[in-house]
Amino acid sequence: MKQFTVALVGTPNVGKSTLFNGLTGLRQKVGNFPGVTVEPMVGTVQVQQIKTTLIDLPGIYGLTPSSKDEELSVDVLRGTHPHIPQPDAILLVMNANNPEKCLVLFSQLAELGLPITIAATMIDAVKLEGGTFDDITLMHKLGASVQSVVGSKGLGVADVKNSLTHVESWKTPQAPLPKNAKVEERYKWADEVIAASVIHGTPSPLTQKLDAIFLHPVWGSVAFVIIMTLFFQSIFTWAAPLMDGIEASVKWLQDAATLLIDQPMVRSFFVKGLLGGVGSVIVFLPQILILNLLITVLEECGYLARAAFVVDRFMGLFGLQGRSFIPLLGSFACAIPGIMSARIIPSYTDRMATIMATPLMTCSARLPVYTLLIAAVIPASTMFGFFSLQSVVMASLYVVGALSGLLIALLLKRTLFRGSVVPFLIEFPPYRMPSLKSVGITVVGRSKDFLKMAGTIILAFSIVLWILTEFPRTDAPPTASKIEAEQMQIENSYAAQFGKTIQPVFAPIGFDWKITLGVLSSFAARETFISAMGQIYASDVTNDDSNLRTVIRAAMPLNVGLSILAFYVYALQCVSTMAIMKRETGHWRWPALAFAMTFVLAYTASFVVYRAFG
Repeated sequence: MKQFTVALVGTPNVGKSTLFNGLTGLRQKVGNFPGVTVEPMVGTVQVQQIKTTLIDLPGIYGLTPSSKDEELSVDVLRGTHPHIPQPDAILLVMNANNPEKCLVLFSQLAELGLPITIAATMIDAVKLEGGTFDDITLMHKLGASVQSVVGSKGLGVADVKNSLTHVESWKTPQAPLPKNAKVEERYKWADEVIAASVIHGTPSPLTQKLDAIFLHPVWGSVAFVIIMTLFFQSIFTWAAPLMDGIEASVKWLQDAATLLIDQPMVRSFFVKGLLGGVGSVIVFLPQILILNLLITVLEECGYLARAAFVVDRFMGLFGLQGRSFIPLLGSFACAIPGIMSARIIPSYTDRMATIMATPLMTCSARLPVYTLLIAAVIPASTMFGFFSLQSVVMASLYVVGALSGLLIALLLKRTLFRGSVVPFLIEFPPYRMPSLKSVGITVVGRSKDFLKMAGTIILAFSIVLWILTEFPRTDAPPTASKIEAEQMQIENSYAAQFGKTIQPVFAPIGFDWKITLGVLSSFAARETFISAMGQIYASDVTNDDSNLRTVIRAAMPLNVGLSILAFYVYALQCVSTMAIMKRETGHWRWPALAFAMTFVLAYTASFVVYRAFG
């Protein structure tokens, strides 16, 4: 079998990720190269006996890197990276509607001596504005093959995919400029090429109208607040029917297992340990789906970059820049990619302050905890006849966490990470309809990650917790009912003994031994709090009342529920996040500082809330 390696290269916001998703589909993964901290996406394109590995490198403007992301791309392209071999060829993604910077990049890539093929994206935007793109003339000017693509609609993707199986026929262009040419000369050359091959049309009136709103000093901020409000409202309300359906399915499986399995311990293992533990977490999959769907759509449609511009001045109040907004917003899905995406920030001080703030953004792992407790202790009423009170509380938790993270960033910028603010420059992508395929691939990938965690970490934890709650065995009196026997068992189990030993530390913030055990268990992964509650409170559930929210609603006072929510707003309870933070910062002292700082904040906030509402 013939095998090739091709680097997918382009300037930021040219549609590179959309094209990568269209070419590779679900045949992609994070490139876990040994010794590599910046992990590019790697996909495969295979036709018969020809397999091409496509490495999606971070966006660059040239071969002089200014950030960790760009440094990886440049090292790989030059063949100087110690762990990733130099590619056989380069697939350069070019924005046909704004090709100047892409051509300047091409003039530098041509000097590497590698075969290059160009995929010109956003051809539809050129035509929509009444312009023309002469790919034949451009091909002769550059000495490289040029293929027109509309990645969001899949047009031309098949042609690019076919060319990836004939990499040996790609041309190596002659450098159009002398080596080490000045930047001014490269831009002059690029303008000459554009003048011969591209006729620009009139910018879309729709783009002008949308930017007049979204980039306006006042209306842009209003639009941002409205979009973010709908963002959080949707997470809570749209997912409800699907969550109810999954919950009913899990309940049906538990009832079926109860009827079919005669042996008590085996029945308990399946009903409580497996279905009760993992099922109580999987029920929140719809919210994870919607969260990732909304973030991906905002990015794909072109709004996310504009939102970063709108909040730049606001971010400046905390010593950061608008570029920090993208890692922080990404952290609402998961802090790990959020921390990793901070590599796009050139300033070391801004990058470090952003990394330290990311754990305070409410990641999707907190979402199941918030949903469970809010549904249990907050009434299902409305405010102003429209906004759900539960949704308002949910959004408030997100806002409090985000503002606290920004305040921590400000404190660090004025102490440990002092330094001048680097000017914020960002290129706006065109407005476009999100690619259904690209959005689907992203959402499916994130969902698979969530289910994989539910099937590994949470499953393992559920089994361990089941063992701790079922042993040592307690003999109940013959007169005791089934519910009373289960309560006696769990009250005398190893889990109860451990929880009661630690509980005095958390007593001032209202945690009993059950909550203490659930909170401590979630330091491995936040979602395990739900699994723990599902098993620990299982002894309090009758056959006619198996809804965990209903049980907790009856057992948990308002101030205790709010205290737990306050704790989860601040506590850094993810080992994986701390490991990534160590890798990105280069030392354990930073995740250790983040853990200590957030734990103190969490305990203090819980204490204040518990006493205030008691």
